[in-house]
Amino acid sequence: MPKILFTQSYEKRAKKFIKKHPELSSQYEKTLKILEINPSHPSLRLHKLEGKLSDLYSVSINISYRISLEFYIADDEIILISVGSHNEVYGH
Repeated sequence: MPKILFTQSYEKRAKKFIKKHPELSSQYEKTLKILEINPSHPSLRLHKLEGKLSDLYSVSINISYRISLEFYIADDEIILISVGSHNEVYGH
């Protein structure tokens, strides 16, 4: 099972995200649990990003909100980068 790493900047973003969207708290927690147990679970809709973010992947919390992350598969680690809406995460 991969280890999820929470960077300091991610924790700040996550705290801000949950404060702004308290109704998504349980969905957010569930997404992280599934990610830790099975990163390939279909409900996460894991996909590699393109363009300037091509080193990152994204998983969905729901249809509107996502978590961008970095995978270090060799080290069996998942480093969380950002959380928010598509525009917040991808800067569109």
